[in-house]
Order: sequence, then structure tokens, then C-alpha cells
Amino acid sequence: MSNFWEYLKTRQFRNTILLVIATTIGIVLIAFFSLSYYTRHGEGIPVPKLKGLDVNKAMETLKEQGFNYKIDSVFVPDQAPGTIVEQDPDAGTNVKENRTIYLTMVTQQAPNVSLPDIITEQSIYREAVAVLSNSGLKVGDTSYVSDIARDRVLEVRFGGQVIKPGTKIPKGSRVDLVLGNGEGASEVDIPELVNLDLDAAKFAIRGAKLTVGTITYEGAITDSANVVVVSQSPMKTDSLSKTSIGTRINLTVKQGQPTDVPN
Repeated sequence: MSNFWEYLKTRQFRNTILLVIATTIGIVLIAFFSLSYYTRHGEGIPVPKLKGLDVNKAMETLKEQGFNYKIDSVFVPDQAPGTIVEQDPDAGTNVKENRTIYLTMVTQQAPNVSLPDIITEQSIYREAVAVLSNSGLKVGDTSYVSDIARDRVLEVRFGGQVIKPGTKIPKGSRVDLVLGNGEGASEVDIPELVNLDLDAAKFAIRGAKLTVGTITYEGAITDSANVVVVSQSPMKTDSLSKTSIGTRINLTVKQGQPTDVPN
């Protein structure tokens, strides 16, 4: 053991250690510079800016500069079909010749989406806009019809035709909405007033959102509390059952009581 410790103190041992260290450093340096040379470290061709170009122009540019490419597609509203919207690697990145550049272009045809149910849900206009937007659809024209609920969606139209929830239409399409005006029906049923006493007839007219018109008295009236309607204008017939809200109903009355009222 003492001889071993003596050997460690000799010049021969120190020279051996230095030789091993120098050899190791040399191998590392050779490997580093060889790898750098092999990979052409710091060298390459900058990727051209392709976003915003038409796909045909982008492919032509890549071919001219010695790149390969692969193309995927995505639907983007309000973007021209065939426009490049994404590229990988980004423009300006140095890459080797023949590197594959990945492109994403706007598809030529929009995918179909289902019309959401904004009718049976009784959506109002503001809610309908948000729901349609979440489905990739837009609101086109709006029109109003008589309905008691203001701005409630009553119909959805596409291409002039009424469509139902679940109908498939192209994503990004504009649909027209028919909304309620909050005023209810513009026409109401004509009440049947003949044989009613005058007060009951007036009550029925006002209840139907109509107006009491001219009252014509037929014959002598000795008791104003016992007056019955004998005719009305307009009156309900087979060909006329409705009239506009506010229409004046003229009455002819005479002394007497309704015939169905027991004495």
C-alpha cells in the first residue's frame, strides 16, 4: 500500500493525469465542432411571410425558395376563401432547405351548423343575437308582426323561407327574424251584441278593444234601464268575423229586456 501512495506522488502519475484530461477535452472539442459543421449551426433560409397571401401565391413562393409545404383548412367568417391565416414556422425563422412549412387557409365552403331553438325558448331579440352568434350565425333583417310580447322571436327565415330549429345552414349565414311588436293582434273578433241590454253591450264592446259608436233608439223609451240591442253595425257574419282594434260599433236599441232573461 505504501508503494501505491508513493506512486501517486511521482511525476509519471501527474503526466498520466494531464494526458487523460487533455485527451478528454480534445474529444469534446472535436465532437462540438463536427456537430456544428454537420448541422450548419447558425445558418439557414428565412421563412417568407405567407399570412394574408392567396394559397396559390403562397405555394409558388415556397416552391421558388426550396421549401415543402402541407396545407390544412379552417372556416373563418368575413375572410376570403383561399387566404392563408396561419403558418408554422413563423415568418423570418431560419430553417434548412427542403423544410416542410405548415399552412392554414380559409376553406372554400363553410360547414353546416344547426339552427338553435330560439322559438320555443321564447327568446327576445337581444338573447337571440347572442345565441345565434355562439352558433356561428348572424342576424340579417328584422320585421315586426302583431304579438303581445315585444321583440320576442316568432319566426326565423333563411333565403325567404321559414326554417325550424335544427335546420342545417352554412356557418356564417345571416338569418332574418320576425319579432312581436308588443301591441297584440291588430284585429279582434266582432262581438255578438243583439239581444243584450245596452249596458252589457257597451261592456262587451270595450272588452273587445272596440269603440261604442252611434246609439239609435227605436220607438219610445220609457225606462232607460230596460233597453235591449236589436241590431249592430258591423255585425258578425259568415264572411266577416273580425275587425280592426278601435272600430266603432253602432247600435240600434229599443224598449224591452233580453228574451233569454226570465221575468
